[in-house]
Amino acid sequence: MSTRSKSSNSLIRSGAKTALKLRDAAATPLYWWYAQHLERQVKAHARLPQHLGLILDGNRRFAKVAGMQRELGYEFGIDKAHEVLQWCLELGIPVATIWVLSTDNVKRDPAEVAHLMKLFEREARNLSIDKRIHGNRVRVRAIGQHHDFPAEVTAALGELEEKTCHYDGMLLNIAVGYGGREEIVDAVKAHLDTQSAAGRSVAEVAAELHPDHLSAQMYTTGVPDPDFIIRTSGEIRLSGFMLWQSVYSEFYFCDVYWPGFRRVDFLRALRDFQDRKRRFGK
Repeated sequence: MSTRSKSSNSLIRSGAKTALKLRDAAATPLYWWYAQHLERQVKAHARLPQHLGLILDGNRRFAKVAGMQRELGYEFGIDKAHEVLQWCLELGIPVATIWVLSTDNVKRDPAEVAHLMKLFEREARNLSIDKRIHGNRVRVRAIGQHHDFPAEVTAALGELEEKTCHYDGMLLNIAVGYGGREEIVDAVKAHLDTQSAAGRSVAEVAAELHPDHLSAQMYTTGVPDPDFIIRTSGEIRLSGFMLWQSVYSEFYFCDVYWPGFRRVDFLRALRDFQDRKRRFGK
């Protein structure tokens, strides 16, 4: 990208950020009062999600509507992810899984995918020195299939995991190169490999196969299943997000593109979750 293009994008990004701030400021003090009101309601309730899933959808459409390049939509999406991480930390949500790239997304325009890979490398390195991560003892894991990622990306993700692996605060799963079907297939393969190494036949394994055997091989093994999943952009589907783990999850579909997701949207979603009665099929 030329120096002129970078300068132009910087101006556009700055202008769009200002527009978003003005959108919320225009409603002040009403917006401020409403956000405070929602926060009091959410905090007063004893039940918060123990594992929050977030499908970060709508970056490209946000950019298109705003008349900017799609790459800037991803930049705004990254900024929003940092904001939402802070909101989760403030409320004490113990586990969050954010879906930033699916196995289907990898099939997009090579130039777009290459740009995303550079962003992932950059943000992994940024998170590895982020004071909030270390100050709050956030453990970060990258889940998904990364074998086809550029070496510098996998190295950055690995470094981030290594630097935070001993922390005991919030767990942040970054689902990148992730697909729910692929995760289930990987779990089946891992279980069969383990049983085969123990000298067991396929027939023996099949006769005793139990859901817990596969749960133990999922990318999120040892972590409670997500009790609440939020998807932005107005799309009402999972698109393969945590298919195995979401069997009893509560869902919330927000009709706003991810970069435009506001604190009040987040708090309203949590309040909606708190108003639901979970039955687990009983």
